[in-house]
Amino acid sequence: MSYPPPPQDPNQPDPYGQQNPYGQPQHPYGQPVGGGDHPRGTLILVLGILSIVCCGLFTGIPAIVMGKNAMAEIDAAPGRYGNRGTIKAGFICGIIGTALSVVGILLNVILLAAGQDLY
Repeated sequence: MSYPPPPQDPNQPDPYGQQNPYGQPQHPYGQPVGGGDHPRGTLILVLGILSIVCCGLFTGIPAIVMGKNAMAEIDAAPGRYGNRGTIKAGFICGIIGTALSVVGILLNVILLAAGQDLY
């Protein structure tokens, strides 16, 4: 006795490389083709990394603000941009760099108030 094959999920790409039944070409992972990178994604990541390494507040705060705005744009238009991970990494690095800078500033202020020599 032969059973018919199960129907193919329309959200999965055709294993033979053809278009899905709705006529829109698909990525192998089910994302629509055509989504590019957010134009400020790399800048946000660089600012976030610089905030940890050397620049602190000067690049950390812009990384946080720009990262938050870029993630809001990505959430508003799903499938349009494909580099949310890059933006999120820059956003998180900006938070870490800003927090480290604030801790360093507070430590310096406390040591100065206590009369300790910093160098």
